Amino acid sequence: MYEAVRHLSIIKEAKGTSPQEITRAENRVEELQQNMGEPSEMALIRNLHWWTVEYGLIGSVENPKIYGAGLLSSIGESAWCMTDKVKKLRYSIEAAHTSFDITKPQPQLFVTPDFAFLSQVLEDFANTMALRTGGLSGIQKLIDSKELGTIELSTGLQISGNFEYVIAHEGKPIYFQTSGKSALAFREKELVGQDTNQHATGFGSPIGRLKGINITIEEMSPRDLKAYKIYEGELVSLDFEGGINVSGKIITGTRNLQGQIILITFENCKVTHRGKILFQSEKELYNMAIGEHIVSACNGPADLKSFNLMDHELSKTISNTEDGTESELENYYKQIREFREGKNTTISRNKVFAAVKEKFPKDWLLAIELYELAVNNGDEGFAQEINQHLESVKQDNPKLGHLIDDGLALTKPIKVD
Repeated sequence: MYEAVRHLSIIKEAKGTSPQEITRAENRVEELQQNMGEPSEMALIRNLHWWTVEYGLIGSVENPKIYGAGLLSSIGESAWCMTDKVKKLRYSIEAAHTSFDITKPQPQLFVTPDFAFLSQVLEDFANTMALRTGGLSGIQKLIDSKELGTIELSTGLQISGNFEYVIAHEGKPIYFQTSGKSALAFREKELVGQDTNQHATGFGSPIGRLKGINITIEEMSPRDLKAYKIYEGELVSLDFEGGINVSGKIITGTRNLQGQIILITFENCKVTHRGKILFQSEKELYNMAIGEHIVSACNGPADLKSFNLMDHELSKTISNTEDGTESELENYYKQIREFREGKNTTISRNKVFAAVKEKFPKDWLLAIELYELAVNNGDEGFAQEINQHLESVKQDNPKLGHLIDDGLALTKPIKVD
């Protein structure tokens, strides 16, 4: 959807784009909008961004004010959104599930009473995210995304990779499997010997409690571990709740800073689920992750250095600058901006207007800026000259009429009772 919308925006701005090409791009956006499927967390965050940062209102539903950048940057939509034709809704987490069409005016907008309330709604949404909830739903979101992601276990062990599948029991994950390059980390730092070279074809491990034992492996003291024969050099057969069995010879264990076991390494290991072999090797060492449950799931690797992420190519925009005319117009805009900000007050606004009127007769926005300055400075003659020019622009381009009228309306001083 992002690529489709970006492509449509680019070709609409580019000179010489055929109507047929624009129609095809619009149809592509429409097709995707109608067939988006279940929205991802990123899509929901995008919605929240749209209805706040871009198109947010603040105050009361009856008397809102604009703070969204998208509204503030559009004269037409700024005026339109304040009419009764645009429905005003009290801001809530429902905004995350309200989609939008950037090619059309918005039929409704959300109003937050203040920014503290806005922050609370965003926190409520964040509490639903896999980053904070983890569990079966969290890892399932990673699987559905088909993107590089990370889960963190209750021991703090982090596993990064493309998650392929998960085995569940009574609503809890009991085994997970990644495919392709994977890496293990603790506190966002890759563990020695647990990089993508070691786990080039994926990583799988059981999680949860051992069957019939009340204490979890991570909570076991050295004495407990020895009592249950989870000890270096021991041949063990570990039965997990849900039917996962790990058998083999323990070579070593890795602990976190709190002394908890976070990883156990086996040789001659076999991993099964209700008799089905998930892993088996006599020569290849097997690393079993330790953790009772998944506390977090998120996009991207735990340690950025674990994966080569510098392989994304940016799509190119289409340049409209066939000659130097556009840069000249931009320079006139810059001169007026500097005059407005007091950086260069020696600029002749009359000369700028004369040049724009002659060379860029279709440009109307700079003329409105000049009109506003003329009104504020009490130069009625100059203001009238600009107004006459804008009337002729409206006659030649009727579609611009409402934009010009809205712009002129905004230049009028506000009366304070």
